Amino acid sequence: MSRIFFVGWVLVLLGTSTSPGVVVVDDADGSLGASRAPVVLAVKLSRRQLRAAVEGRLQLRELSPTASFAGRVVPAQLFDRDQPQSPARLCWLLPPGTKGQRRFELQTVPRTTGVEVLAQWDASGKVEISESGQPVLRYNYATLEPGELLEKVAPANRKYARARNDYIHPLFGLDGESLTLDWPLDHPHHRGIYWAWPEVDWRGQRGDLHALQWVFARPTGQCGATGGPVFAQIEAENVWKWEEQESLVHERVFIRAYRATDDHRLIDLEFQFTALNDPVLLARRGTDKYGGLNLRLAKVLEQEISFHTDANESSPRMAWAEISGRFGEAAQPGGLVVLQHASNPDYPGDWVKCPEINWFQPTFPASGTRHELKPGKPLALRFRLWLHRGPRAGDENCAHQWRAYHAAVAPRAVGVRSNSNPPSEP
Repeated sequence: MSRIFFVGWVLVLLGTSTSPGVVVVDDADGSLGASRAPVVLAVKLSRRQLRAAVEGRLQLRELSPTASFAGRVVPAQLFDRDQPQSPARLCWLLPPGTKGQRRFELQTVPRTTGVEVLAQWDASGKVEISESGQPVLRYNYATLEPGELLEKVAPANRKYARARNDYIHPLFGLDGESLTLDWPLDHPHHRGIYWAWPEVDWRGQRGDLHALQWVFARPTGQCGATGGPVFAQIEAENVWKWEEQESLVHERVFIRAYRATDDHRLIDLEFQFTALNDPVLLARRGTDKYGGLNLRLAKVLEQEISFHTDANESSPRMAWAEISGRFGEAAQPGGLVVLQHASNPDYPGDWVKCPEINWFQPTFPASGTRHELKPGKPLALRFRLWLHRGPRAGDENCAHQWRAYHAAVAPRAVGVRSNSNPPSEP
């Protein structure tokens, strides 16, 4: 597990001393650098540095005895941008480098580089994340109706073509190709990347959040968005409603997309679910099939879906899955890796796939069980998406990503609020 400690006037741990304004990251096994992972750490900033961080003008310059690494500059971003304070939590992407201790010096610059990851509302109640004008993903917060598409759906399937919200679509690849699919005629309830269960038991009744029957996630109007030189984040609140009336579950969604490197991008997802008044039971279809985080993807040529879960006795026990091939109209192959976080209950979840429709998922809860949501006791589920160019990533690269995701310095969810108010749900 990678560790951090800070030196000089920044923050002192482990009794190490060096020049003021230097931050040291201990990347013991090299996973953080190998995966170019985001890291977050608390740093005491001067007023000038704090102002520069708020304005996106704070950077870190690497101090390394290796000539090829020395002097590299990476942007840093406040992790709590709406609450600037000192010590402040800074986030940056750790560049490739040597294993062990990595030293960085804080520095301010007169102006930003112009590269920024933004999260912005559009007129219809969706939040668009983009980087330097290129789309990254869209979070559909406002409720969408099927409209004219309903006529294209077979009569037997029209009951599944219901109004939906609270999902990601499109998710874009590094070359602008759309990776996900919404409103497919074969399964009109499928909706890009969404988190839902086919068996939701409440007050002796069973609803189907997956197939949009009886229970639905609906926006509360509380949704914030922030951006900067390192990442953009969306924090949204929804409530699950029974037949559009009584509320049974409060949901918080965190979506954080980091700036891309030449050949990859990381996206963190965290979900928190809390029963409101009465317990709610969540289960997979028949308790042993599908349910949890769902990924319905666009056409993938030369598709390969691979699953990896370490043996029970492994420590750490890693779990990831990858779909690779040529997405949509892309000329070159690429891959999408899903990492499960070991803090998830019932970790690791089973993997389920339907290659014929480009769909797969990590399941929750464990086979044969029902997870009980209780008032005042949130269920938290965490996942990381890794988008990359090229053929299948391979186990070594995926293992680096999994270890980096579990490092002590890996970012966790944090509340944000934008200065502008999102559209309210009617």
